[in-house]
This record gives sequence, C-alpha cells and structure tokens, in this order.
Amino acid sequence: MFLEGYGYLILQGAWLTVQVATWAACVALLLGLLGALAKLSPLAPLRLAATVYTTLVRSVPDLVLMLLIYYSAQIGLNQVAEAFGRESLQLNPYGTAIGTLGFIYGAYCTETFRGAFQAIPFGQLEAARAYGMSHWQVLRRIRLPQMMRFALPGIGNIWQVLLKSAGLISLLGLNDMVQVAKQAGNATSRQMFFYLVIAAIFLAFAILSSLLLKQLERRYSPEPQRRMS
Repeated sequence: MFLEGYGYLILQGAWLTVQVATWAACVALLLGLLGALAKLSPLAPLRLAATVYTTLVRSVPDLVLMLLIYYSAQIGLNQVAEAFGRESLQLNPYGTAIGTLGFIYGAYCTETFRGAFQAIPFGQLEAARAYGMSHWQVLRRIRLPQMMRFALPGIGNIWQVLLKSAGLISLLGLNDMVQVAKQAGNATSRQMFFYLVIAAIFLAFAILSSLLLKQLERRYSPEPQRRMS
C-alpha cells in the first residue's frame, strides 16, 4: 500500500496539528491585543511588563521555550500537589501545547498589533474625541477596525510560522502527524518517504492558508484598492 496502512493515522495527526495551531492562534491574538494595548498604555508598569514579555519570548528559540514552559509548569504543578498532600498531577498535553504556542506567538502578535495601532492617522482619533466618543468607543469603532487592516499581513506571516511550529507538539506528548511519521518510518524503514509526506501536508496547509488570508486582506482593504485587485 502507498502509506503502508498509516494513512488514517496521518490524517488524524494532521487534524490534531490544525486544531492545536488554530486554538493557539486564538490565544496568541488575545495576548497580542492585550500586549499591544499595554505597550501603548500611559502606565509605565504595563509598558514595562509588555516589553519584558516580548523581549524574552522573541529572544529564545521556540523549541527551547516550549520545553522550558512545559517542564517548569509540570514542576510547579507537582510542588502545588505536594503542598496540599496530594499525588503528583500530569499536565494535559493538548491544553499545554495550545497554551505554550499561544504564549510564544502572543509576543509576535503584540508587536504586530502595536505597529498597526500606531499606523492609524492620529487626526482620526482626535476627530473621534472631538465628537465626544469615549475611550472604549474610539477603540471599538475607530482603532480596532483599522488596526486589523494594517495588521493582517503580519498576522498572516505569524500564522504560517505558528503552523510550522505546531509540528513540535509531539515533544509535549501529543501523537501528531510528525510523531506518526516517525513511528511509521521506524516500522517500515521508509523514514524519508513518510517525512516527505508530512512536508507535503504542511505545504498544502501553507498554500490554503495563503489563499484564505488573501481573501481576508481584500475584505479589510479600502474600497478603491479592493476594486483594483
């Protein structure tokens, strides 16, 4: 057989990879929005906390950071369990993978959103305040809609990298398609073949993502630019 009977397991692993990447992207977008607002805040402690977060996360390789977060969280959980006289607890690999990737790429989203917020013409914000809009109304009606237009290209790049990094979740104990490919390669002595299959799946994900992101960019682009495209 073409996939030596591992086709269904690879599809299951691919679906798991997409799930983890999608949920992690949601976490990253939320953290990125909060981080960007903190960086643009007039409060110095918030700006400092956001700066420390983005600097540390973007300076450490993803693989190293994933392992550090995973094992640190596991050690902390065991210490809490011991303090309450309970047996050691195990982290949920699925939730841990989502949280870890979301935490890492939230730092990149923070910088993307910060730049997008700063790209909004200041005159529009002054005009909104002159009309008597509250800070929340300005954020919801002026800043967020326009910020998304400026941020979409950067978000697209972050998503592509995050999707590739989701191939590392097997290190956290998940049986994703990379892990299945490793098992299938060891069992059939066709390691190169199965890794090429996984590479082709990641390529297909990237192409599909690019098409969807282009549609989103067209949706959020100004009307004249949309007609030209």
